[in-house]
Amino acid sequence: MNISELNDWLLSEHQQPLIIGILNVTPDSFTDGGKFLDHNTAVNHAMDMIDNGADIIDIGGESTRPFSDPVSEEEELSRVISVIQKIREKTDIVISIDTTKSVVAEKACDAGANIINDISALSFDHHMIDTVNKYDCPIILMHMVGNPKTMQKSPSYSNIIPQITDHLLSRANFALSSGVKKHNIILDPGIGFGKTVDDNFTIINNMDKFTKLGYPVLIGASRKSFIGKTLNAHEDDRIEGTIVSNIIAFDRGCKMFRVHDIKQAKRALIIANKILNSNALNT
Repeated sequence: MNISELNDWLLSEHQQPLIIGILNVTPDSFTDGGKFLDHNTAVNHAMDMIDNGADIIDIGGESTRPFSDPVSEEEELSRVISVIQKIREKTDIVISIDTTKSVVAEKACDAGANIINDISALSFDHHMIDTVNKYDCPIILMHMVGNPKTMQKSPSYSNIIPQITDHLLSRANFALSSGVKKHNIILDPGIGFGKTVDDNFTIINNMDKFTKLGYPVLIGASRKSFIGKTLNAHEDDRIEGTIVSNIIAFDRGCKMFRVHDIKQAKRALIIANKILNSNALNT
């Protein structure tokens, strides 16, 4: 998928599910930290994900796993810009930059990125909204409590689904009032970002509450700890939990899926899409 095709998708009333391949160019991300620090290795992995069916490549240079420490702007730039440039030399696939820093987002867009994925929903860096408007690009707004260093200390909600929907609508309205086009806004309820294990299951089971807000919704459940803790499974052994989470979310209207295991996630969603959109047999 290139940016023209993504723009058509964002404006469509009949959106097919999209697979977003995760590319962490970090030493400490929770499941693949250190694997793709070498830029050539990172680029090769991106191309493999594309070959396996990824529609978008999401590149991050700062780990946002629970209790992680932030990195400097300079360090984050050194990790991602060359990778974006090298991928862009090989393909016109849509590239998303996963960052909360406006300077990183701006330089990433200059290098060829098309989407800004901001886990703070434009709240950490007040210049980020200016960057979004400068490039007139899609923006992913995610719900999170606190920041990655603190979000999992003691997450608690009085009524989790309304609280998350209210927050996401508030950030979407902020973006709209600041000049962002409605079709460029994507919402993410933030699986694992300031949530308990049970909270994550509740979010997925109530995904329709988010998809009814009027924006495309992204889910990032891939290999996360709520699956591992429930199944007593290592990070590399959570594919079944990831696939089921995605399919339940898809059944409830979610259309974007951020995953590590591209081929398996893509195949599962193809079958789910066929089933959910099949015609009833006459009996």
